[in-house]
Amino acid sequence: MLNQIKGLHHVTSMAEDARTNNKFFTDTLGLRRVKKTVNFDAPDVYHLYYGDEIGTPGTIMTYFPFPKMARGRPGTGEVGNTVFSVPEGAIGYWTERLGQHGVEALKTDESFGQKRLHFAGPDGDGFALVEVKDDKRLPWTHNGVDAEHAIRGFHSVAMRLRDEGATAELLKYMGYEVVDTHEGIKRLAIPGGNGADYVDLETMPNINRALPGAGSVHHVAFAVENRAKQLEVRKALMDTGYQVTPVIDRDYFWAIYFRTPGGVLFEVATNEPGFNRDEDTAHLGEALKLPEQHAHLRGLIEQHLEPLEG
Repeated sequence: MLNQIKGLHHVTSMAEDARTNNKFFTDTLGLRRVKKTVNFDAPDVYHLYYGDEIGTPGTIMTYFPFPKMARGRPGTGEVGNTVFSVPEGAIGYWTERLGQHGVEALKTDESFGQKRLHFAGPDGDGFALVEVKDDKRLPWTHNGVDAEHAIRGFHSVAMRLRDEGATAELLKYMGYEVVDTHEGIKRLAIPGGNGADYVDLETMPNINRALPGAGSVHHVAFAVENRAKQLEVRKALMDTGYQVTPVIDRDYFWAIYFRTPGGVLFEVATNEPGFNRDEDTAHLGEALKLPEQHAHLRGLIEQHLEPLEG
């Protein structure tokens, strides 16, 4: 069993419109845009990162906004819900705030003994806020949400699977432990994690497989401290039979990827070097940053990408 994984690192999804996506995560949810860059494989498409002040692993929601992309079809083999942590007593505030911002599919319930507020993103993305006692992570409070209510980072991701058995075994191999079940959902947690500690598995054998599109999660990333730990994880996964990519430099972290038995794409990402490697912390996410291989295309890229504000 591995001991290098420290919880979630980031969740990457797809969207149909960059400006709408940016407004939702900064103005509505109050997160900070910590990086404005481009998709390494499609440099005419933004890659936007949102999180806390410095983009701490475990707080980072990222998006590829593909213009005019059709919506995905929910189903199995995907992350169905991305869940953020908020302080106890904050659900009422968020119910009112999201309603005022025209957010759809608001629904409150309780699961695993915690109050939750479900809501949809601009592309029908599945989200929830969950009240967590004593989450010590510091929130970003400069986008109109005070510290008493602000999002602390991820709490969990919930995966929809036709059969959760093999994915549960993989997560246990990655260091997760089964901690509870509720209404058929199995919850696993990473001991001593970074706060973004939980993965929920929901078995849905009679549901069609998901079709990816706007509003779909592209992949979920797990955090390791550094490249040495990442190489240990890569070797262990390959020795177990998984097909794992070589290490890829993503400028702000190094990444490896592999497909899980349930169909969800997993990434293992390093906490180093971080989002302040090419911008001062006070100005994170302001300038368009390009990977070295696309720097010579800056003029064309800037002409193609629509402004996020205005």
